[in-house]
Parts: sequence; structure tokens; C-alpha cells
Amino acid sequence: MDELKAAFEKAVAESKALPVKPDNMTLLKLYALYKQASAGDVEGQRPGFSDLVGRAKHDAWAAVEGKPAAEAMQDYIDLVESLK
Repeated sequence: MDELKAAFEKAVAESKALPVKPDNMTLLKLYALYKQASAGDVEGQRPGFSDLVGRAKHDAWAAVEGKPAAEAMQDYIDLVESLK
């Protein structure tokens, strides 16, 4: 697990230095996988209609609810690798 965590942290750093900024759907997927890997299942109320960004982030995170942290980390690493 330590190797996976180190690879995940490396991928997080690499995601901030990608040569091309990913589209919004990919950014939401990265966000959701990061949150699932680091904080677990989504908590709190879904933001209202006036908070479109918060609502999209909440929905993306809720879409990966129940995914184990190790699997979310690996999916995040794989996604960042595909974006390089």
C-alpha cells in the first residue's frame, strides 16, 4: 500500500503539470477519484442549483461512491498516465 500511496502522490503532482489542461469532464473525474482515495465516500448535502461547480463536483464524487481507496488511487494514477 505504501508503494501505491507514493505513486498516487506522484500522480497528483504530475496532474498539476500536464502539458495540456484536460477537459472539464476529465477534471471532474480526477477530482472525484482524488476525493474518494483521500477522504472516502461523499458526505454532506448536494449543493443547490446556484452552485453549479459545487454541484458538479458533488455528483462526480457521488458517482464513485463505494469504490475502495486503493482502487480509486490506481484509477487516478492510470488516468493521469493516459493524459501525459
